Amino acid sequence: MKLKVWLTLIVLFFIYSSFVYIYSGSEKQPVSPSATVIAGWQIWQQKNCHTCHQLYGLGGYMGPDLTNIASDANKGTDAYLKTFMKYGTANMPNLHLTETEMDALVSFLRWVDKSGKSQVAKESVHWTGTYIF
Repeated sequence: MKLKVWLTLIVLFFIYSSFVYIYSGSEKQPVSPSATVIAGWQIWQQKNCHTCHQLYGLGGYMGPDLTNIASDANKGTDAYLKTFMKYGTANMPNLHLTETEMDALVSFLRWVDKSGKSQVAKESVHWTGTYIF
């Protein structure tokens, strides 16, 4: 009886592993960042954007998670993104970015958007900004 259970588990493991192997190869290969994206990444770091904003759920809680902002139908336009970068808000300071720097940041955010997902359900966010698991 014990032998049958172990053989069944081994066979199921190999079947499962085969499916994982077959379907994991269908994912898109990561896209290498362009020079503009790297420039935007450097601006992101120099201006300490991660202090208030998150990428992939990591970073500050004062501003929104920007991982998938570029694919948002309402907020993903260049004009929308640049408006906040240029003028700031009550909580976000005006960082006095040039048009070239804003273009680089938008390119960086578009690149990040294509590389991962960070969709957290609203009911999973605590009023303090942390996640409820």
